[in-house]
Amino acid sequence: MKTSQQNPIDQLARPLRDLRISITDRCNFRCTYCMPESHYNESYQFMDRSNILSYEEIIRTVKLFSQCGVKKLRITGGEPLVRKDCHQLISMLKPIQGIEDIALTTNGALLSQNIDKLKDAGLDRITVSLDSLDQHIFEKISGKSFPLQNILDGIALAKKQLSGPVKINMVVKKDINDHCVIEMLEYCKKHNLILRFIEFMDVGNLNQWSTKDVVSSKKLLKTIEKKWNVYPIDPNYKGEVAQRYQFSDGSGEFGFISSVSHPFCGDCHRARLSADGKLYTCLFAQNGFDLKTLLRNQTSDEDLLKTIKQHWTDRQDQYSQLRNTSSISSSKKVEMYSIGG
Repeated sequence: MKTSQQNPIDQLARPLRDLRISITDRCNFRCTYCMPESHYNESYQFMDRSNILSYEEIIRTVKLFSQCGVKKLRITGGEPLVRKDCHQLISMLKPIQGIEDIALTTNGALLSQNIDKLKDAGLDRITVSLDSLDQHIFEKISGKSFPLQNILDGIALAKKQLSGPVKINMVVKKDINDHCVIEMLEYCKKHNLILRFIEFMDVGNLNQWSTKDVVSSKKLLKTIEKKWNVYPIDPNYKGEVAQRYQFSDGSGEFGFISSVSHPFCGDCHRARLSADGKLYTCLFAQNGFDLKTLLRNQTSDEDLLKTIKQHWTDRQDQYSQLRNTSSISSSKKVEMYSIGG
């Protein structure tokens, strides 16, 4: 395949459309399914600042990805708002030709004090990771003592400030917060927030994942249908990972991200750029391709573009559909905080 004249298509006929950019490996929470305190404690050595891509290097990279067909960006971490002047990066990304949508995923702890700057910078949408409305359960999952109300205040401000929808991501784990599902849905329904239930996934190697801890989306849907009449609705776009549902009274929507019980690898068109400049073509990847070294070794844009296109053209990732095979299930995977989920 000639990669210099057309947008790349991978080995499973999937185009490249989305880029998720991790801008830091640090986070102010220690969620049990992402950065458990037992490992990421005071003695843990995070990346040296010199190893993290500068905003200028990110901008250069995004301009190249836009030439590969990328239209949507999502800023992630770690927790992106712990990096200084995150809003400045968004204002630099906004004018790039071909980029149509910029979103950010956050735990919401720093949202209230940053939402004005994020809006002024041109942020289109925001997603807040929130796994319970119960303070005790929230602290148990997040690994930190932090006022839950501060996050809810930030969500309310984002709802007022941003033109795009505000989404809530809730990772559901059996016997931990699965009993919180109806309460969370009632809250989101009341405040016109789009809730996404995420099946507990085997991302990384440290979250002690087991299928016995997974609550399937099918089971959650049955619980929801006991209280409300709902019906499925079409995806917003080809490749959307969430299975969307609408309340029959028209009072909002919710959805499921079901990587374990209903893999969506076949429509995956997302690439991920880690904070230290590695390109990953799967959330469950073992290794990433080092773009940072090329960026810092005076590699030309033309050669960088060829490299990116070829890397996507060679892609054949479909981890979720192969999860239970021995060669896949035993593999060591990149940690979620490195590539932003």
